[in-house]
Amino acid sequence: MVRRFVISPCVLWLPLACLTLSAAARTRPHYGGTLRIETQGDPWQMPDGIARRLVLDTLTTVSDAGSAQPALAVRWESQNAAHRWEFWIRAGVHFQDGEPLTSDAVAAALTDVCSRAGAGTCPWRTVRGVGSSVVFTSDSPVADLPEMLAQTEFAIARQDVKAAVIGTGPFRVTGYTNGALTLAANDDCWSGRPFADAVEVRTRRTVRDQWLDLSVGRADVVEVPPELLRQAQQQRMNLLVSRPADLLALTIAPSGPFASREMRQAATLAVDRMALYNVIFQKQGEVTASLLPAELSGYAFLFPSDRDLDRARALRGGATSPPIMLSVSDTSATMQLAAQRLALNLHEAGFNLQVATASRPTVALELQKVHLEATDPGAALDQMLAHFGENGSVTGTDAATLWQEERGVLDKETIVPLLWLPRAWAVGERVRDLHILSDGEPDLSDASLEGGK
Repeated sequence: MVRRFVISPCVLWLPLACLTLSAAARTRPHYGGTLRIETQGDPWQMPDGIARRLVLDTLTTVSDAGSAQPALAVRWESQNAAHRWEFWIRAGVHFQDGEPLTSDAVAAALTDVCSRAGAGTCPWRTVRGVGSSVVFTSDSPVADLPEMLAQTEFAIARQDVKAAVIGTGPFRVTGYTNGALTLAANDDCWSGRPFADAVEVRTRRTVRDQWLDLSVGRADVVEVPPELLRQAQQQRMNLLVSRPADLLALTIAPSGPFASREMRQAATLAVDRMALYNVIFQKQGEVTASLLPAELSGYAFLFPSDRDLDRARALRGGATSPPIMLSVSDTSATMQLAAQRLALNLHEAGFNLQVATASRPTVALELQKVHLEATDPGAALDQMLAHFGENGSVTGTDAATLWQEERGVLDKETIVPLLWLPRAWAVGERVRDLHILSDGEPDLSDASLEGGK
């Protein structure tokens, strides 16, 4: 007699389930520990400083698709053809010193942002608290205000008598000594307590020192400039790389040697974007002649980016060029190399160009790197135009209208987009659940440490 044994499917699945549960237990986020970050710059810098994101909140956030989501504001509506907006403030939220978040406090914080940033930076004319809501009014329609308010430039902050920055975010400031900013978890944060007990941000660290500290376990998250991405990959670093987030652009003052549009156009046609892309930035990012990345706008290819040295020489003419200074907003070695390459390009077209050793307030040409935080096309174009002093808000939302508005600005030949560059970070082995945000910054608020240490 042959006995038949029937094995239940549950028995077959049991070992696999145990393995799955074991893996989940190993990767489950732990509370505790200090997350150590190193940067070259200022953690409070506008608009993308790491500390701003950890300490402060905005009225809205944006999804990866660019649509506004509730944050400190739970809902909003537009009135009078987007000339008036009303945002209702989330109830029960407190600043890190215990003071309640009110509509008046929000209005005061945003008024302070506009006064410090200067006229034309904020797209509204007035902002005021009305009961539990904040009301914005503007002279022109601002259809994308909810998306714009997600930018950390408009984060809500207040200062105590000691001038300390106080927000509603997941971490609060506890000290700044010897180049290290220390932040402690905000146990009562409205969005939930972060996993890490503390964050330490060491500033003014060279990339070499950052990478050394990461290799020996003294740092958990460090910067990787785009021109060093290939080297970091060769060293098998654990990398987080963003989509294009920083615009490299040349600005031309419409005065002095570039008072005529023909001279500005000659300078534009003389630049060699491919040389910057291939040589200086090691084929990272994308060549562009547009103020928005290709994947965001869909129309960047309509702006020609090819060099035309013969036409540049013809437009400039044969007159002797006076000495022209090119300033660089970022004094890093890579930006200086990029400026030297541009100086060579313009010299080939007949311009007598010299690179300034430091940024100067009044120069004919300036090489800038501009961080793009917005992920909605209309809000992104608004942000870029505001940065370059093109006041007013974008009136349309469809690609054709945005292209027309951008073309009208670029036809002035005062802004020359060159490259869109990604942002990248190297992450240590003990860090778990660290993701990169849509604008290239690490989302440290949800990160945890292995074993909470």
